[in-house]
Amino acid sequence: MAQPKRPRKGSLQYWPRKRAAKVLPSVNWKPVKGDGLLGFITYKAGMASVLIKDNTEKSITQGKNLIVPATILEVPNMKIFSVRFYKNNQVLKEIIVSNDKELKKLVKLPKTLPSLDSTPKDFDDIRVIAYSLPKQISLKKTPDMIELAISSHDKLSFVKSLINKEISLSDFKLPALVDIHGLTKGKGLVGPMRRFGISKRQHKSEKGVRRPGSLAPWHPHVVTFHAPMAGQLGMFSRVQFNLKVLGSGNAKEKPIAPKSGFRHYGAISSNYIIVLGSVQGPPKRQILITPSFRPTKLQSKKKFEFLEVLH
Repeated sequence: MAQPKRPRKGSLQYWPRKRAAKVLPSVNWKPVKGDGLLGFITYKAGMASVLIKDNTEKSITQGKNLIVPATILEVPNMKIFSVRFYKNNQVLKEIIVSNDKELKKLVKLPKTLPSLDSTPKDFDDIRVIAYSLPKQISLKKTPDMIELAISSHDKLSFVKSLINKEISLSDFKLPALVDIHGLTKGKGLVGPMRRFGISKRQHKSEKGVRRPGSLAPWHPHVVTFHAPMAGQLGMFSRVQFNLKVLGSGNAKEKPIAPKSGFRHYGAISSNYIIVLGSVQGPPKRQILITPSFRPTKLQSKKKFEFLEVLH
């Protein structure tokens, strides 16, 4: 006889389980704190084994060299497309400040650009729409676009200083802990066993072995969202919190990629960031990094000295 009760199969923490609407997910900027731009668009190059020195106080491995897994993110330059003025969390006015040819595939561009002198007077927040320049690193032609928040005493003057200029990694104050926003690998249509972790039924079962025994009772006469069924797996928007930044640099000054390049990505030709651990998504995936909005004591007290990348 079957058990009268059992724990449900599959977590309901993430719902609905469907493909993300955008490649770069939106961010709730209210809790994010920092200085200057609060985000930067990066691209996942791949993973490598990294040699570091543990300088954490009262650590078991203090003063010793460790080999840890790390992810390398390439960081091409960015530019500002438009400036948004907010009032009570609503867009009061948006002024386009760039009409580069690369943006024709994304948005409609005006022939003449308005000036920022016609700014509204009663706004309470300013954000910018920034786009990456992946053509500089020979990754692809179409840029990626995302809204970024700003933290500054005079946000308007800070934005004016960035218009028509390429923003590099050196202009972004990289914190010790970052949050990683991106999409997971896409798996497509999969069955309920892989999607929810249900067990395989007895081989003489009716109407299928790799499916739940019952989708729903007779009454109520409807299949609820609790029932594990086949559907989309992967391409979900996920955020990883408090990832440790091991180091950053420029590939021209200090090459980091192997001679043959990273698998499915190639060589790194611009700035890069080394993050401890793994990052969601396949190579070439767009990743948005932001300062950690809730750093933990365990992660904050860790101090690692980057030595070299092992290939």
